[in-house]
Amino acid sequence: MTRLFRRRRDLSQLELGFGAAPPRDADELLERLRQLGLTRIKRCRLTRNRNVMVSFGAGELRVHEGYLDASENVLRAIVTFVEGRTRAERRAAQRVIVAHPIRTRPPARRDRTHEEDLEIAEKLGDWHGRYNNRHFHGRLKRVPIRISRRMKSRLGHYTASTPVGESAEIAISRSHLRKHGWEETLHTLLHEMVHQWQDETGHTIDHGASFRAKAREVGIAPYARRVLATRPGRAEGSQTLGRRAARDG
Repeated sequence: MTRLFRRRRDLSQLELGFGAAPPRDADELLERLRQLGLTRIKRCRLTRNRNVMVSFGAGELRVHEGYLDASENVLRAIVTFVEGRTRAERRAAQRVIVAHPIRTRPPARRDRTHEEDLEIAEKLGDWHGRYNNRHFHGRLKRVPIRISRRMKSRLGHYTASTPVGESAEIAISRSHLRKHGWEETLHTLLHEMVHQWQDETGHTIDHGASFRAKAREVGIAPYARRVLATRPGRAEGSQTLGRRAARDG
């Protein structure tokens, strides 16, 4: 009887996947994910953030609206990202999720390096080449390095290329350089290059195990923040999966 019950349940799940209309909103998406095994999430919210694909915490799941038309395989990966019991399961799910080509509105133009900061960007580009040869065997791609005058709380970030044609880039805060000096700025550059290495070698872009191991290998602090501290208000067990990773001040 147990085998028969399981067999019938699996068939019903297969029938659910074929010919079912894509969910139209957050509630329908949550119901579909629950049918695929999601249990720990109470509510779902759709987002339009171009860098964060899926995140969850405090009982809420936040999913980019581009996943409404995702295949059942991708939706199952979202469930595994939340419910997975092992790190290997979650890592495999993350790769499936990030590989899904979301459809987004044309992106807003990225800020450009101020004319007065072009020399700084050029110097950091030279250091990118040196660090690439020294720590990554020269295998990283040369990416644009932008000096941001808007970035205040973050010291820098790496952004992967997007399906709509934006190239990867590293952005460094100008105020970070002014407050903390050149050596700390180089530390941030190398931090973001570890994220670039994650991106180009097929790892998830985050501050997880692969980041910490590579950070120690290249000789930088394996933390997401300049000063090790607990982030206020961060929910226990929360997770974020996206195409950008930053070093915070």
